[in-house]
Amino acid sequence: MPKASTTPELQDLPPQKGRFGITDVISALHRRDGSLAAQEQKVADYVKENLKAISSMTIGDLAKDCGVSKPTVIRFCRSLGCDGFRDFKLRLAQNLAVSAQYLYAEPDTLASHSAIDQVLGGLFTTANAMREQIDFQALELAKNALLKTRHILFAGIGGGSSTVAQEAANRFFRLGIPSFFVSDSYVLQMRAATLGPGDVLFLISASGEADAIVGAAEIASGYGATTICITKPDTRLSNATNIAIHADLPEDGDIYKPTASRYAHLIIIDALAMSVAQDMASETTENLRRIRASLTAYHGRTGPQPLGD
Repeated sequence: MPKASTTPELQDLPPQKGRFGITDVISALHRRDGSLAAQEQKVADYVKENLKAISSMTIGDLAKDCGVSKPTVIRFCRSLGCDGFRDFKLRLAQNLAVSAQYLYAEPDTLASHSAIDQVLGGLFTTANAMREQIDFQALELAKNALLKTRHILFAGIGGGSSTVAQEAANRFFRLGIPSFFVSDSYVLQMRAATLGPGDVLFLISASGEADAIVGAAEIASGYGATTICITKPDTRLSNATNIAIHADLPEDGDIYKPTASRYAHLIIIDALAMSVAQDMASETTENLRRIRASLTAYHGRTGPQPLGD
């Protein structure tokens, strides 16, 4: 007979208490993994249906409405990783503050053309807001710094900002300026420490408050690099950089619509790339010609193609 295994199977392991409690109480309320006793589950079911009311309830109120004892409510709170009822209410309130728009969203089913119109509407609104706010002196300062640099490191943390940073590097290397991007926070700190006089660190941040971005600006500035950013005004990042291009952009309340701020940031990048290209036209023209020639040799197509690519 085969020797019996002494290693427990996954389904035999005891439920892990409090694994959602620290960060997401709301998700913990919806789990059905057997980690809550039957009486505790009654509390969870009641809380799920009365999320907004819990903040004004006492432990006695909740116990009475659920038909359980006060000790059961306490055990329920601890099962979710909270120290007690007060800690549970605090964490639930924090979750609700950032989750309400997602919990109570009512999506509309749109025809394809209507979805296109809504996205375009958000794009136009955001782009126009950026156009009204833009400081052209800051753009000119940024352009002059980019014209003089020997190396540009673009950086953004998070989905939208990292995408803009990648596209910025894609725009500028074509002009003959060594250009790179990074979106990893640890790598960003290391790369920032390698920069010095003659280098540019160009940071993109919708919030202007990300620790990794602000820290990188401070590191690079400390070693003599020029720091440029696109961000909101009066933020830590804005205050930490040599040249700040400000854009305080509206966000649509529709959670299902992708943020339009990245389009406005891309417009700023494109405007800077075009301005730099025009000011170093001879170098730019030759670089673009060589890029096109190398691609034609690679794929053999000679027909019309995007001129900047």
